[in-house]
Amino acid sequence: MNWIILIVAGLFETGFAACLGKMKETAGAEHWAWCAGFIVCLLLSMVLLAKAVHSIPIGTAYPVWTGIGAVGTVVVGIIFFKEPATFWRLFFITTLIASIVGLKMSH
Repeated sequence: MNWIILIVAGLFETGFAACLGKMKETAGAEHWAWCAGFIVCLLLSMVLLAKAVHSIPIGTAYPVWTGIGAVGTVVVGIIFFKEPATFWRLFFITTLIASIVGLKMSH
């Protein structure tokens, strides 16, 4: 169950990074709405990470959490922010995913 919690925490990390991206594109009330989304996602991500480390070693949980956030943020950037999907970006994201899976398998 704590692995699912950790995955959800990583997805909320992607959420707060996406909110940051939208904050820099907006102004006024819309900017503050994205700021509120950032704060909510940040808090949920941290609370869920803290819950997950009750049974998952921090040396495994933290890299998996950041890896999920990093991969998710790159994917969000490519899809929603029109960032480049170059061969090398996709290659290194693939190696990051392999590393995350490796950490899970070694636990």
